[in-house]
Amino acid sequence: MKYAPLVATALLLSSCGTLPEPFYGNPGAAGARLAVPPPPVLIVPTPTGALLSDDAAKLYAGDLASALVAADVPSVAKPADKADWQIITTAHLSNGSVIPHYQITGPDGKTYASQDGAPIAQAGWANGTPDMLNQAATTDAATLAKLLSAVNASVQQSNPNSLENRPPRLFITGVTGAPGDGDNALTLDVTRALPKLGVELVDKPAQADFIINGIVTTKPDANHQIMVEIDWMINDSNNRKIGQVTQLHDLNPSDITPYWGDVAAAAANEGASGIHEAVQNATLKKPSVGK
Repeated sequence: MKYAPLVATALLLSSCGTLPEPFYGNPGAAGARLAVPPPPVLIVPTPTGALLSDDAAKLYAGDLASALVAADVPSVAKPADKADWQIITTAHLSNGSVIPHYQITGPDGKTYASQDGAPIAQAGWANGTPDMLNQAATTDAATLAKLLSAVNASVQQSNPNSLENRPPRLFITGVTGAPGDGDNALTLDVTRALPKLGVELVDKPAQADFIINGIVTTKPDANHQIMVEIDWMINDSNNRKIGQVTQLHDLNPSDITPYWGDVAAAAANEGASGIHEAVQNATLKKPSVGK
């Protein structure tokens, strides 16, 4: 029995970069107290106290929302409702320059963070030209994304149900495509292996942070052997793919038909290690203070 090296591919999506989870519909218990249902995006209202004309203020809100999206923070420029997380933009004069000011406000009306933007020439800001507004929004969005990341970290760290404070919960949908008793054997063995690595298995997808699905494909190989590929697909609770673990095993037909036996146990233990690594990477790469 010959094993090719396991390949663990962590597909880093929005929740793994600068995206604050409260703004992606995953605020946890603390966030749920702030808004039901959880808001999916950060709202950018048209500023009314930013020393801009009405048209320029509307244009700036759109530019800022677009720049935040480019920085992996789902954002929409529109009027905010009480249930929304929002960013309120104002501005003041200082030594001949305009200083934009940003305030992150939660659905409870609380200000969670605030920050000044980069200084802008007073004349340029007053003219409100599209290029100048877009440049200002793009410049400030980069630092605002980090500020939002810190806000999220604070919310998550104070929430006992956050992944920062408990083991990840996994739901195993099962394995399909394996010859012999492989579907049942691999499913059973991976459910035995994963809890040993510090994760918690749950009975329903709605209870899970991550959903694991195994897919097996086979094809004839040299020397009358079979090349077996096992792909463990890892999605988060919003059905976003966060990783894939691929195993390639060069096996004799008698190793997997009619019974997988020890082969299933070995493959499941190896696969569980890769799954654990992908889940850990996704969890650790969620936003954190100072990142």
